Amino acid sequence: MVAAMVGAGSPAHAEGLVVGSKRFTESYVLGELIRLTLQDAGVGAVHRQGLGNTAIVEQALRSGRIDVYPEYTGTIVREILKREGEPRDLAELNEWLKPLGLKAAVPLGFNNTYALAMKAESAQALGLRRISDLARLTVEQQAGIRTAFTQEFSARRDGWPAVQQRYGLRIQPGRGLDHSLAYQAVAQGQADVMDAYSTDAAVTRLGLVLLEDDLRVFPRYDAVLLMRADVNEAPLRVLEGRIDEARMSALNARAEEGLRFEQVASAALQEIKGSGTATAPSTTPTSGKATFTTRLLAPDLPRLLGEHLLLVVASTSLAIGVGMPLGLLAHRRPRMAPWILGGAGMLQTIPSLALLALLIAAMGRIGLAPALAALFLYALLPVISGTHTGLTQVGGGMKQAGLALGLRPLQVLRLVELPLARPVILAGVGSSAVIGVGTATVAAFVGAGGLGERIVAGLAVNDSGLMLAGAVPAAVLALLVQWVFLKAARLPPQKAATAPLER
Repeated sequence: MVAAMVGAGSPAHAEGLVVGSKRFTESYVLGELIRLTLQDAGVGAVHRQGLGNTAIVEQALRSGRIDVYPEYTGTIVREILKREGEPRDLAELNEWLKPLGLKAAVPLGFNNTYALAMKAESAQALGLRRISDLARLTVEQQAGIRTAFTQEFSARRDGWPAVQQRYGLRIQPGRGLDHSLAYQAVAQGQADVMDAYSTDAAVTRLGLVLLEDDLRVFPRYDAVLLMRADVNEAPLRVLEGRIDEARMSALNARAEEGLRFEQVASAALQEIKGSGTATAPSTTPTSGKATFTTRLLAPDLPRLLGEHLLLVVASTSLAIGVGMPLGLLAHRRPRMAPWILGGAGMLQTIPSLALLALLIAAMGRIGLAPALAALFLYALLPVISGTHTGLTQVGGGMKQAGLALGLRPLQVLRLVELPLARPVILAGVGSSAVIGVGTATVAAFVGAGGLGERIVAGLAVNDSGLMLAGAVPAAVLALLVQWVFLKAARLPPQKAATAPLER
């Protein structure tokens, strides 16, 4: 069935079609809805959740790492195609997408446009109903407006730069915030205005108001499915036109109440199949909500732990294979030591997300490869430093004794120096592994899986319980890894190390 869904020249996925999603509630819900719809039609599908911003997900789509994901027409035109104006219809949009090997299909039925949101009482106190009202504030008043924009909105061509220029605003954006945390900041009075989506459930729940875009800066953001050109959208046609703004907002509310994305999407699909329309689900508490223990021990825990361990073990093994020879070289060639240790140390100064972005651009792919490469680079310094320090602490007399007994230099290294340096080397490797356990959580941002999936999903819906369900196992795993290496460092050296010296 999967073969019928994709063309002969498309990349093969053993698990079937791969659905992607961005890192916010609505994208998670729609990604699950796409996956369940495909599976309901007999098409194998998996969902790579929360891959990141538009640039990362688009690159994943164009490289064949994913096959389809929910997107918005305004984003497609401004961010992917880098064009001004709006297409007349979906057919014209697909003509623009054709050179990229992509197409947009299955319009879902709602327009999720950008908006500026404020607390209702704050907007009323300043007399703000439209974005143009902000421009009428005095210079001092505008300087006092505190923003809580997402990093993407601050940088996008159709985001804050376009709003600021078109309305002539003098408001200076502050530091970027995650979307869900921005809602907290505004609700708690730590910020005055934020970027929002018109279908965000939190707007109503937190008593916010959306300022009218009276100059029509924001284009239409009609929800569609963006996919590779060789994907057959027929099994997904059941979703076409079935979700309006109110219903999408209600689905988002269910997810933000604590229901799993799969539960929300499954209920929506049953409603679509049963009535032909996705009715707004109840937002009252239901028995579907999970306790912390249930979330912690959810069925996906073995998979996430396995993916996390794979990343840590593989990256640490690579670091040992490369870092120990480099540490040995730094020890044997003292003039090279500052360059080797300094270079490895410099890698530690690169922020993890920045390093991932650089690796994704260099490799042209997302998923395991860039995540593993990033973790490997971060793991190098402790291994190199531990090897160099351990070998340096071995007394020269021990090496001379080995040589005097007729051992060759490599035998001295293997039978004398490395066994004596082992505790320090193991301490470095242990530090590398523990750092890897913590850093591996960022792999979820690029679809490499691991316990970070829960943390990222929890951030998307501002759910501390879900975040803890990912953070607690990661912390326990780090402590366990540290304990294992401490025990290993205390083991006595093998007798084989000294046997050749007994003559």
